[in-house]
Amino acid sequence: MPTIEIPVWPYTYGQPSGSGVIRQQPEDFIVIEHLAFEPSGTGEHVFLQIEKTGENTDYVARQLARIANVRQRDIGYAGIKDRHAVTTQWFSVWLPGKNDPDWTQLASEHIKIRHTIRHARKLKRGVLSGNHFDLTVRDWCGDQAKTHQQLELIKTHGIANYYGSQRFGNGGQNVNKALAMFQGNKTSRELRSLYLSAARSYLFNEILARRVHDKTWNQALDGDTYCFDLSHSWFKSVHADAEIHHRLATHKIHPTGVLWGKGDIDVTAEALIIEQAVIDANPELADGLLACAVDKDRRALRINVQQLQWQFTDECTLNLAFTLPAGCYATSVLREIIETQ
Repeated sequence: MPTIEIPVWPYTYGQPSGSGVIRQQPEDFIVIEHLAFEPSGTGEHVFLQIEKTGENTDYVARQLARIANVRQRDIGYAGIKDRHAVTTQWFSVWLPGKNDPDWTQLASEHIKIRHTIRHARKLKRGVLSGNHFDLTVRDWCGDQAKTHQQLELIKTHGIANYYGSQRFGNGGQNVNKALAMFQGNKTSRELRSLYLSAARSYLFNEILARRVHDKTWNQALDGDTYCFDLSHSWFKSVHADAEIHHRLATHKIHPTGVLWGKGDIDVTAEALIIEQAVIDANPELADGLLACAVDKDRRALRINVQQLQWQFTDECTLNLAFTLPAGCYATSVLREIIETQ
């Protein structure tokens, strides 16, 4: 069975201009989750905004289920957050006709409850407007002037929307575990989902890498499908007209790449040639995803890095703050400016 190594995909604005350490301590990586809606204040589901340090999302969900005496599937959350960080995220607990339990049982040195409110529906995966990040890079060294220049480019033009390294597991092994699963290795339901996501993400990154290399990741190609900024709606275009070029230039729309699976072909012409070349070069992954009946989807090739600010607090410490749309990776911003240790 072939094995796949995760490559260093092409950078959006050239080689990183420095190196440094991230996550030296949890407080160096602060994430605050923003819901895509306001909880109503009434309903069968209790929403809890929880700040956690050094704890993973699944652990908190299990503790909530235990305290509320409900099944774990009655717990909802919008996204999985990094363990080695200080993260503020929302959970929901289904309590039809029941009073709130004593949520203070959850509180500890590492877990704090910031807010509780009722809502009519369970919190579903991905129902976020985005995440805000406050990051500290320690032991930084490099070219400050070039780092400023690259950050200005990121602020103005966005970045290539690569899936971050954590998507692929330690050493990228989740892609190879997907290959083993496609060959018949038994896998739990939870890990199956993880490996399928890694396989699709790898193919997407390969498509995006080709367009970064060709400098078309933020440009129109014949046959492209475009998505609206901060939206999951898209439209097709055989030939880009002046209006499409204008909306691309003003970041109101973005070209997309396929998240491979079963379904209709969404691109034609030049865009199809690039996507098909990557699929043809990775038949084990592509055929495995089809055999698992994964539905085809699309993802923006470009993201806007919102509210980007930065400061060198001393010669070897860089502070960054920015907001990203849901499903996008802070590590994909960091990789553009630093090589991490």
